[in-house]
Amino acid sequence: MGHGYRRVGQWSEKLQLNLDLLRWGSESPLGGAAPGSFCSYPCGPGERQTPMQGASCCWMCEPCRGYDFLLDEMTCRRCPFDSRPDANRSSCVPIPIVRLELHSPWAAIPLAVATAGLAAAAMVTAVFVRNWSTPLVRASGRELSAVLLLGIMLSYCATFAMVSLPGPVACAARRLAPGFGPCVTYAALLAKTSRIQRIFAHGRRSAVPPRCISPASQLGAVAVLVGLQLIAMTAWLFVEPPRAARDYGELPLLEPDRARAFLRCAGSELATLASLAYSLLLMVVCTIYAVKTRAVPESFNEAKPIGLTMYTTCIVWLAFVPIFFGTARSGDKIYIQTATLTMSMSLSATVAICLLFLPKVYIIVFHPEQNVIKHKRSLKGSQASPAPSDAAANGPTDKTGLAGR
Repeated sequence: MGHGYRRVGQWSEKLQLNLDLLRWGSESPLGGAAPGSFCSYPCGPGERQTPMQGASCCWMCEPCRGYDFLLDEMTCRRCPFDSRPDANRSSCVPIPIVRLELHSPWAAIPLAVATAGLAAAAMVTAVFVRNWSTPLVRASGRELSAVLLLGIMLSYCATFAMVSLPGPVACAARRLAPGFGPCVTYAALLAKTSRIQRIFAHGRRSAVPPRCISPASQLGAVAVLVGLQLIAMTAWLFVEPPRAARDYGELPLLEPDRARAFLRCAGSELATLASLAYSLLLMVVCTIYAVKTRAVPESFNEAKPIGLTMYTTCIVWLAFVPIFFGTARSGDKIYIQTATLTMSMSLSATVAICLLFLPKVYIIVFHPEQNVIKHKRSLKGSQASPAPSDAAANGPTDKTGLAGR
């Protein structure tokens, strides 16, 4: 139908309209119906009314943004810090709480590595216990080897504490586990390397063995070093009791629909590293002794395997630090930092098993004919002909008191 004028009514003292003759375009706001007499249409969900200047009864619709919800038709208000607006921004709902799930790759992979490491450590321990009195085990310093295996297994067990559900007991274990296992491991290695260094440094001046190189003395030194860590960790538990906390991260930087709270143990990343600081100090000192004993004759001791172990371990922990702190602003920092810490501990323990124990296990299991008392040389005799040795408490020893293989 073409455009034109048609009579639809008349005005005679009052308006008379024939509504059946009225037609409205389909593009009108009311979809073909008669338009309403509105200055402003009602606002949609999550939109507030902003009055227009010069028209007190008219308004503009402005959406509530960020973490604001619609308190009334003209007011947006911020949700509490532990809440976010719902889909319609009509009220606030609690922010979802998440935790590191055991089936997550961030937990499953470290758990698999730790489980495999524990199985390997248990196998090595069984072989050593079964061959406790053989020359190779005795020459390895079996008492310190037992302590070293204990520290390695504790390092693997730390993974299970780190991925467990946060609570008072679990959080206490999380404070102790990261530092205690490495502390036992590096204390035992430090006792081994310092003994080797003192024996050969003293042997250049005198044929009389230095003091405090017996197994009891070495175990006492390890007990003192580990005891300092336990005292510090126990004091920390009393000063700041362990508890679970919700970490909301930097919520203003996230969209409300992405907001989440991590269930974690209370305490900062620096507090977590504080429990590792003492163990890492022992590792550095042990590495220094390993460097000092690198030129010791290979037939006398484990200096070279220990040195290689410490060099590799230092690389592992040097890689750990930038990853741990570099993810501090990541939305998944809890997952990444936990996985990084547990994998670093498992890798350092695996390095110790592979370099210090597996070669001995290989000889004990597959070449028992080599697990016999051998002639060895003293420090001065290392430049002369070999001399027979007598079996001591730790296996074959020379007059310097150093165990030989």
